[in-house]
Amino acid sequence: MDRALTLALRGPAHGPNPRVGCVLLGPPAPTGDRPVLGEGWHRGAGTPHAEVDALAAARARGHDTRGATAVVTLEPCNHTGRTGPCAQALLAAGITHVEHAIPDPGTTSGGGAQTLREHGVTVTTGTRAAQALELVRHWHHALTHHRPWVTLKTATTLDGRVAAPDGTSRWITGTAARTHAHTVRATVDAIAVTTGTALTDDPALTARTPDGHLAAHQPLRVVVGHRDLPPDARLHGAGGPLLHLRTHDVHHVLATLHEHETRHLLVEGGPALAGALLTHGLVDELHAYLAPVLLGAGPTAVTPFGITTLADAPRWHTTTTHRLGDDLLLVARATPTTEA
Repeated sequence: MDRALTLALRGPAHGPNPRVGCVLLGPPAPTGDRPVLGEGWHRGAGTPHAEVDALAAARARGHDTRGATAVVTLEPCNHTGRTGPCAQALLAAGITHVEHAIPDPGTTSGGGAQTLREHGVTVTTGTRAAQALELVRHWHHALTHHRPWVTLKTATTLDGRVAAPDGTSRWITGTAARTHAHTVRATVDAIAVTTGTALTDDPALTARTPDGHLAAHQPLRVVVGHRDLPPDARLHGAGGPLLHLRTHDVHHVLATLHEHETRHLLVEGGPALAGALLTHGLVDELHAYLAPVLLGAGPTAVTPFGITTLADAPRWHTTTTHRLGDDLLLVARATPTTEA
């Protein structure tokens, strides 16, 4: 299973499908060892799933998969979408045992384990479950909560300011922090800002490599608000598709993005959108870039969202911290609660 998890990491972090890895093991040899017949992983929507990829690798090496064991990081799917059902592919290949780390929560894609059992395949689950869930956390969250995983990004001074009193804000953080932010953009499905941020900052919302070129993957660019964008706005330039949602209802925003198969949304501005998401408990993760700068005045990263006493303040748990030049990135996740 550890090898299957390593293989899964080769797949893209973005996109509507999860990252999955698979290892096919042959029957035990006289020495007790289990030969590896084939390995596979999912390379993104429309490409073979990990199980089918591993079966193809085994066939290419001339191996007979009858009686083999499939070790998979996610329960084999049970439906026909962009590709066929993996449960049926495993049955056709003569697989007699499937070990998967976690169940598939999809209402249409799940159920592969039951299908396999009904056809005489031994199915076990739970090995490295925590690691497998972390690998597909954004996808799993989107399927179980029917909305994208929301990461709120802030870039502030130590006293929480996003701009000086005169409005100047470029650049609060340094080059290393901004470069890192672009690597995050290249892993998400969509980036959202408000029309206020779009009109004030004229961002491109592209993911760029350290040398300034467009990254291979460009996320959907989302603008939330009623005001029109000027025809010469940078958002109309090269980059991902542009989606203008003329609403202030964050539930509508997330529902629309879920319909677009957005699994991971990065929110970069502005304070009103951040405040609205926080009000409704819809922020799953914080990426707080902190610069060793003090302003003493100026706008803050979020608008008030109903907190009047410290005891009522939502608290996240810190998962990682990174030093980026003179700046610091703190990554924290919300404590799971029932959503509003």
